[in-house]
Amino acid sequence: MSDLEITIYNDDFALVKDTRRLNVPAGVSTVDVQDVAARIEPSSVAMRSLGPSMMVLEQNYQYDLMSPEAILRKAIGQRVRFNRVLPDGRSEFVDGVLLSDNGPIVSTDGGRILLSPSGEIEIASIPEGLISRPTLHWLVSSDEPGERDVEIGYLTQGIGWTANYVLTLPDDATGGNIQGWITLRNESGAAYRDARLKMLAGEVNRARRYQAVDMAPMVFAERAAGYAFEEETLFEYHLYTLQRPTTILDREIKQVGLLGSDRVAVGKRLVFDSLVRRHGYPDEGEIGSGVVNAQVRIEFTNDEASGLGIPMPKGQIKVYQRDRSGSVQMLGEDEIGHTARGERISLVVGRAFDVVAERRQVGFRRLAKNAVREEVEIKVRNRKDTTERVQILERMMADWSIASANYTWEKADAFTLRFEFDVGAGQEATVLYSAEFRW
Repeated sequence: MSDLEITIYNDDFALVKDTRRLNVPAGVSTVDVQDVAARIEPSSVAMRSLGPSMMVLEQNYQYDLMSPEAILRKAIGQRVRFNRVLPDGRSEFVDGVLLSDNGPIVSTDGGRILLSPSGEIEIASIPEGLISRPTLHWLVSSDEPGERDVEIGYLTQGIGWTANYVLTLPDDATGGNIQGWITLRNESGAAYRDARLKMLAGEVNRARRYQAVDMAPMVFAERAAGYAFEEETLFEYHLYTLQRPTTILDREIKQVGLLGSDRVAVGKRLVFDSLVRRHGYPDEGEIGSGVVNAQVRIEFTNDEASGLGIPMPKGQIKVYQRDRSGSVQMLGEDEIGHTARGERISLVVGRAFDVVAERRQVGFRRLAKNAVREEVEIKVRNRKDTTERVQILERMMADWSIASANYTWEKADAFTLRFEFDVGAGQEATVLYSAEFRW
């Protein structure tokens, strides 16, 4: 293949553009192109001549590939020979006509019908219509004979990509190293050798009926340097172009570096969310919500100050940290959506072991027909030997207001009350607040 380009989309399909040199005679003739994907969307195929003009009269995608099953199916009605293995281990040759490939079934020259005979089957010739490789077949008309370059484009299923990230925290969890990888999976039935590789990140709408590929040149803007991939904006999406040719073999998973930084400013949040237990029931024998372990969130910003600032495609992020011996241990993993530059990323990595809370409703009374007052106590215990900052989220309802609280609070949104404070090493903190609800 020469001058090969492949653009891979998130949704398990790709646009392949290839330039081939073909020898086309004058007049009406046929042209075959092999080494194409086995999972082409036929209605997406487009071809145009880069040299003398050429008119495409018909185009066909031939994909009935040779296999033992396909050969038997096409050979029904032909004479065959079985090297048949008998139950006692001896073998014999049986000549006859293949009646069905389901079994198979053979009518022998001696008048017998053999059902599912075991052994090798010999067929005189390959039946017509079978090919060894997927082939694009055109009927074309040309006024001028000779060689010319032809640009071919098509969409194919069976090839896709995902982004994967590895974030390694230092011992104090205040900064980190992040590596981003593009993972390619090719099951399209073709290999793409020395191809220009591009990935498009974004939600691209596909119609039920596929349209032909527009082979017009594309225009891009806004370049970012310093990565193995160069990022460009394209319409409302982001395009990532590998700055070197690469080979993607059929039935291969390949990983290519996308981004990297060793100066990511990482923050940590320990969050208690009352929604976790508020609408359920306490465990048997417990009062209130029971013990709830804090949700652990690791957060950083996709900006140049962190050595990033490139739009990050959606994917999984695995979070690691080194133990005292220097070995890397996995802390958890989460997923991110497509994240623009400058956006904050918040990852849920797990539950804290040593920081817990218990929530109780300690008071409740009706103020009026459409108003009630609730008093809540939340005890937070920090069993670690370091001070930890915790955040408590209380989910509110109706028209609510806070009558009293022993900690500073804020209204995070219309239905969320938020407390945030430090709990000393080995200490316990108790939040008490009273809320009124009206409807």
